[in-house]
Amino acid sequence: MSTAATVRRPRVRMILTAVLAVALIAAPLALPAFANQTLIRIGVYAVAVLGLNIVMGYTGQVNLGQIFFVGLGAYVTAYGVNHGWNILLVFFAACAVAGLVGLLVALAAARLGGLAIAMVTIALPIVGVPLAKRLSDFTGGSQGTSARFTDAPDWSGLDNDQWQFYIVLVVSAAAFLLARSLVRGKYGRAFAAVRENEAVAASMGISPYRTKVLAFTIASIFGGASGFLYLAAVQYTSPETLSFGHSISLLAAMVIGGAGSIAGSLLGGAYYVFVPQLTNAIDPNLTTVSQGAILLAVLFLLPGGLVSLPRVVRRLTRRSATRRSTARPAAETSQQTPPAQHPVPDAAPEGPEQTERQDGP
Repeated sequence: MSTAATVRRPRVRMILTAVLAVALIAAPLALPAFANQTLIRIGVYAVAVLGLNIVMGYTGQVNLGQIFFVGLGAYVTAYGVNHGWNILLVFFAACAVAGLVGLLVALAAARLGGLAIAMVTIALPIVGVPLAKRLSDFTGGSQGTSARFTDAPDWSGLDNDQWQFYIVLVVSAAAFLLARSLVRGKYGRAFAAVRENEAVAASMGISPYRTKVLAFTIASIFGGASGFLYLAAVQYTSPETLSFGHSISLLAAMVIGGAGSIAGSLLGGAYYVFVPQLTNAIDPNLTTVSQGAILLAVLFLLPGGLVSLPRVVRRLTRRSATRRSTARPAAETSQQTPPAQHPVPDAAPEGPEQTERQDGP
């Protein structure tokens, strides 16, 4: 690769980033309320998928209970808002409580094997639903609880959906920038080493136990931030938020978007929002079957998730171009080469019988 191309690539990336930032800032002012609400939900679940990607995609640890931390963050947010806490304090409380619970779970589960970790994380949403119903003073019981704190202030001149969009945009952008910095630094290298081989990571001076605890705790903090955004968007939460089915949907969204990819987490959030709407529009009675078919189709065609689609297209394009370039010289060579001239065999020499017949008796 030339030096000019190497210098040009960061410039192009910076220009595209600036264009994307301007488009996101201007989007809520031009889009209708329904479109803004859809984009808000994508941002909410993209943060949850991002946390799941850190612990599963980058570190290779099983976590089937990410939705528990989303629901926990939502409940802490509702409790803080209803008790008149400062909104920044509410946000940090949602992240801190979810991170603390995630740390306690990780300290116990990180020493276990893969199947044992899976069973521990499966228990989180299963236990969380009845627990949320029983702690009615905190959660509102089976009826759930609501909290309204994202109405647009008068001085902003914005509608409520526009104000919510900017809240989700700020928090989501901060989460993605933080995750990008994390996985590209020394912690990201430690995550990758533990994912590939824990014994080799230990020989390199990396503690697999501490690394797994750190990854799980960070994923829990991202889950708490997603719960804060969920309540900012929906303004209501209930024990249904913690259901195990939502946790499996988050896992499917991570795989579909692309495991071990920051951009794949955003695509996973879009999948989580759009695919149920699409399948419900086709046939509400076949929603689960349709989602399963879409999941299998993507896994067979794009094992690396939707984020690998451009790479697959480039590879197929190069392969097609290589075949055409290989076939063209062969065709030209066959056209330029004259046909082989087959020699005409000489007349057979006359044998003794033919000589006798010509001479006659």
